[in-house]
Amino acid sequence: MDQSAPILSVKNLAVSYKTRKGDVEAVRDVSFDIFQGENLGLVGESGCGKSTVAFSMVNFLGPNGRVTHGDILFKGQQLRGRSEEDLRKLRGADISMVYQEPMSALNPSMPIQDQMAESLIAHRGYNKKDAFAESLEALKKVYMPDAEGVLHRYSHQLSGGQQQRVLIAMAMLNNPALLIMDEPTTALDVTVEAAVLDLIAELQQKYNTAALYISHNLGVVARVSHKVAVMYAGEIVELATTDEIFHNPMHPYTMGLMRCLPDVDAPKGTRTLHPIPGRVPSPANLPSGCIFSPRCEQANNNCSIAHPALLEIAPGHLVRCLRRGSDWEGVKQIWAKAEALKNQPALERSEPTHETVLAVKEAKVYYPVPYKTVAGLVGMEKRQYVRASDNVSFNVGRGRTLGIVGESGCGKSTIAKAIVGLEPIYDGQLEFLNVDISKQLNKRGIDSIRELQMVFQDPNGVLNPSYSVGDQIAFSLRRFHTVPPDQVRAEVERLLRAVKLDESYYNRLPRQLSGGEKQRVGIARAISTNPAMIVCDEPVSALDVSVQAAVLNLLLEIQNTRNTTIILISHDLSSVRFFSDDVAVMYLGRIVEIGPCETIYHAPNHPYTTALLAAVPRPDPDAAPMKVRLGGRVPSAINPPSGCRFNTRCPFKIGAICEQEEPPQRDLGAGHLIYCHLTPEALKNPTV
Repeated sequence: MDQSAPILSVKNLAVSYKTRKGDVEAVRDVSFDIFQGENLGLVGESGCGKSTVAFSMVNFLGPNGRVTHGDILFKGQQLRGRSEEDLRKLRGADISMVYQEPMSALNPSMPIQDQMAESLIAHRGYNKKDAFAESLEALKKVYMPDAEGVLHRYSHQLSGGQQQRVLIAMAMLNNPALLIMDEPTTALDVTVEAAVLDLIAELQQKYNTAALYISHNLGVVARVSHKVAVMYAGEIVELATTDEIFHNPMHPYTMGLMRCLPDVDAPKGTRTLHPIPGRVPSPANLPSGCIFSPRCEQANNNCSIAHPALLEIAPGHLVRCLRRGSDWEGVKQIWAKAEALKNQPALERSEPTHETVLAVKEAKVYYPVPYKTVAGLVGMEKRQYVRASDNVSFNVGRGRTLGIVGESGCGKSTIAKAIVGLEPIYDGQLEFLNVDISKQLNKRGIDSIRELQMVFQDPNGVLNPSYSVGDQIAFSLRRFHTVPPDQVRAEVERLLRAVKLDESYYNRLPRQLSGGEKQRVGIARAISTNPAMIVCDEPVSALDVSVQAAVLNLLLEIQNTRNTTIILISHDLSSVRFFSDDVAVMYLGRIVEIGPCETIYHAPNHPYTTALLAAVPRPDPDAAPMKVRLGGRVPSAINPPSGCRFNTRCPFKIGAICEQEEPPQRDLGAGHLIYCHLTPEALKNPTV
């Protein structure tokens, strides 16, 4: 094959789905090339058609989907119209795919070795013995801990990071020419994500594989991609090199995405997030003219009439916009102004007080597990516990935000649920507004419940699908007698306006709302009692960057206008930096570092905090990735390691003392506490 020819060439692709209302075009006029060893990042909000483009290449569109126009050329050969048998020979051999959700891609009834060997047997004619040996080598290449043991396990016995490594190993088994990755790290912790991205880059460089990387995370795309295609409502609106996209974006939509991103290196109150107004239109109801014009702050009358073509405005830089010639100078000025505004404080902040709203004192949340029989002693059983949160202590002051960060399974959500009374505490004390609230929710006083509210990660799980959103907010007002009965309707409408929704939403059902709108309703219900504290458990993790920016701005505005105390649980350290005054870092049920946000985000740090910060993908292709990486996985909370609980994964472990003795508290001043055997001097330079 000609090395100068693209591995994959997509020309004027259009994809339709058959619905009850007729054919709906989900993708229109999509064109791009991917060359050997090149990674094309495909970005955009949910519903923009990114995954549809990927599925069209391997004919995974489902029974109601079909390619209606265009060409899909793989190594110069047309894929469109090929038989299922021909495509089956290509899938897993020359073209491999890594899916967003590994559990749905792995067969739960087959051991990993059988699933991996299947591809080698089908495509390369291996016998079982050789296929198992090759599968073992593939797992070692992706740095799988205990590769031999993993081969004999089932998918449910692996962590999310291990499952994703299995999928990547399977995808690379036959040295494919094209690797398609659909949000491969979305469900992973930031530390596992960093390791997987390192792995993808290393394997791609080693095998010179062409790759299509689909993601809504611009930081990840900046790190792994050579070129970026930005999709909006089924069309590519901008295509250029990664450097050009991030340093010189030209389409208003691309600029809008960039302005939604919190910066992990910017302190609270020093950056402004600018969410894109509105939402992605339905493919069945697209606006006339430029499809982005209803949300574009730079649109003019012509934009709603003429539909722009994707044109090259500079070598290798294509933009779908009606601007021409000198108009681009105005675009550059707009972008420069937006970049300058990033450093302006978003809102005037009220002066914090020294009043303590919540005091958590040595709180333990344990979950009992089935009795374990002691060997040789009938009837002698030992009770075991999952130590989800173990001796957790912190204070939160009036009008301040405490961010709690850490990997999945570290106890963040558990302590949050204990605070609001959804989980019983095994030991310790919770004091809220000088009242002991250590009891569960049904045993707390009405005043404590009213003053302490929660915003959950998934609004679908807390909104009743049978009632309008207005009625659900009204129920909270009546339950806590917030306003007189004859003022409930007016108060609900006021709350809807406070979360940037108009009165028309009162009678809408949850299914008629987008994910961001549902989360705003959840916030409206939480603030309906005018609480002293709101606990937010991953409130933006499932949202697009634009909606995420809008929700973060809303929470910040509520805090500044009402002096509300907030606890923010998140795995996104950029959002925590944007929003928090103080940060607590949790690992395996315990706080390993706590203090003011600005001290946490600068050295010296606990080695675990250092690894978390090093793993954050930054939306800057020039930013060199920090190389502090964690091996292994979070140990079992049933039988945590002795000594320092982090010693089994710590890259800066200093010896047996870490395994045998509890780490001492290091007080670095200004409320900055670190629990580590390393001295403050060594923490500043943990390589010594």
